[in-house]
Amino acid sequence: MSIANIGCIDAHQHFWHYEPVKHDWIDEEMTVIRKDFLPADLIPIIKGNGVKGTVAVQADQTEYETNFLLGLADEYDFIKGIVGWVDLRNALVKERLAHYAQFKNIKGFRHVLQGEEPDFMLQPSFLNGISALKSYNFTYDILIFPKHLEATIQLVKQFPNQPFVIDHIAKPFIKAGLMDEWAKGMLALSGYENVFCKVSGMVTEADYKQWQPNHFKPYLDVVVEAFGMKRLMYGSDWPVCEVAASYEQVIGIVEDYFASFSLAEKTQFFNQNASTFYNL
Repeated sequence: MSIANIGCIDAHQHFWHYEPVKHDWIDEEMTVIRKDFLPADLIPIIKGNGVKGTVAVQADQTEYETNFLLGLADEYDFIKGIVGWVDLRNALVKERLAHYAQFKNIKGFRHVLQGEEPDFMLQPSFLNGISALKSYNFTYDILIFPKHLEATIQLVKQFPNQPFVIDHIAKPFIKAGLMDEWAKGMLALSGYENVFCKVSGMVTEADYKQWQPNHFKPYLDVVVEAFGMKRLMYGSDWPVCEVAASYEQVIGIVEDYFASFSLAEKTQFFNQNASTFYNL
């Protein structure tokens, strides 16, 4: 059965009006995505790949970004939810969360933790913000590099009832073929039952021009062993993926990998887990 029949949810994609200063993380190797990417650009792509809905994730650390995504979700019904940004270190964080709780399309929040030192997520003000999320039924996306895994374990163990999801399988060094320390950290992190993992963002951690589908198998083996099929979800990371692969290639990697899995397992991965986690 194809994923079109499953009703695939893409749990991780982005939109933006490109601005060089705001999007300064888009470096010289990524010039292909130095332009606007909006819902009208994504609609034919997801239709062509059997995807029925998406979760749009913040790419800028402002409430303006959160409001921009909320506006798009109101206009386009294929956007089933958004992951916005709010300053969790703000002393008035509960007021901000209460404000966003009135919008049904906002499901959770994210900070670009990969751009911070690991101890950023362990500072009292940040922990205070995380502690407030559950009261409003908000999830939290954790965007990190392998060097952040130990701090992430210290973070999640303090909040056993808070739903967390690791973005992009914590960005292992696929291009260099490194995985031992990353695998050890992911196995430890998966011991916390409230932590899910997005199978996304892999092609941009590989060699943009020379990657092969088999390069990803060892990393997929690790996350399947660690998290099982009840806590993994598909994400394209479109349009960031475009620097290394088309949407078709990205979804094809995981379709091929999971081809021999049962229909129930594929349904969990491509639909149910994201729908449950984000309350879509």
